Amino acid sequence: MNNLTLANGRQTASARVAQVLKHNWRLWLLLLPGLVWLIVFCYIPIYGVSIAFKDFNAKLGIMGSPWVGLKYFKQFFSTSIAMKTIANTLLLSVYSLVFGFPAPILFALLLNSLNKLKFKKFVQTVSFAPHFISVVVLVSMMSIMMAPSSGFIGVLAKKLTGSEVLFMTRPEYFRSLYVISDVWQNMGFSAIVYIAALAGVSPDLHEAAIVDGASKLQRILHIDFPSILPTIIIMFILSVGNLFTIGYEKAYLMQNTINTSVSEIISTYVYKVGLQNAQYSFSTAVGLFNSIVNFALLIVVNAFSRKLSDISLF
Repeated sequence: MNNLTLANGRQTASARVAQVLKHNWRLWLLLLPGLVWLIVFCYIPIYGVSIAFKDFNAKLGIMGSPWVGLKYFKQFFSTSIAMKTIANTLLLSVYSLVFGFPAPILFALLLNSLNKLKFKKFVQTVSFAPHFISVVVLVSMMSIMMAPSSGFIGVLAKKLTGSEVLFMTRPEYFRSLYVISDVWQNMGFSAIVYIAALAGVSPDLHEAAIVDGASKLQRILHIDFPSILPTIIIMFILSVGNLFTIGYEKAYLMQNTINTSVSEIISTYVYKVGLQNAQYSFSTAVGLFNSIVNFALLIVVNAFSRKLSDISLF
């Protein structure tokens, strides 16, 4: 009887799945290209992670390369640069999170409070336009503007301090320049998700608050901010989950022999070791360690958020 019930249940579930596919095949067809892209570029390459546990040889292939276990993980942590790159990555990530995460939230709240629609659209367009500037162009702009003899920022700093200030060279300026330029470039684009969330706030709440004599700041604090708080928490969880994920391009372009002590992060180290020196197994092991740390942070922060606010990714 139990086997018959179980079989009927499976048939019923299969029939339901078939019915959903039949009635929504157009939507599934639209989803198919994105699903294929996800499988080809995100899931299939996971197979290559096994290189971290093998002494990879291109002639032998991944399967034919000899298994070495945790050899390259031990090799990474035994190097003198390991702790330095981890510390630099963590400091730069936390610095970016502290200043970069609240910026689009504040910008979205302020932009939403504007009454003139045309001016609001103009500000929004201007603010997210820098997102489409390439990293190479951005770093070139920074180098030109901060040149000690010709850049307007460099010339202004020279007049104020009485001496040339080497912004792009000195290690003490690296993190600040990295974070400030990143906020300028991505603040407007990152604010789109919060602007979309604010669009769903009922105008009746603002009208009732205005009748009660609430100021614009009070309406932002007590209506707009609580309305987008779930979105903020989800975005924060995702940001912490990517805490150790910093692209190598910008840091590598801003890097020089003088500021290497603060600019050498995990991604730039992996790029140099993996691509320039062709140590594929070693660089894969370092990258896998980076991903494991990110995954652990995501799980911890998600559980902590679910316990405190009952809002989580899963």
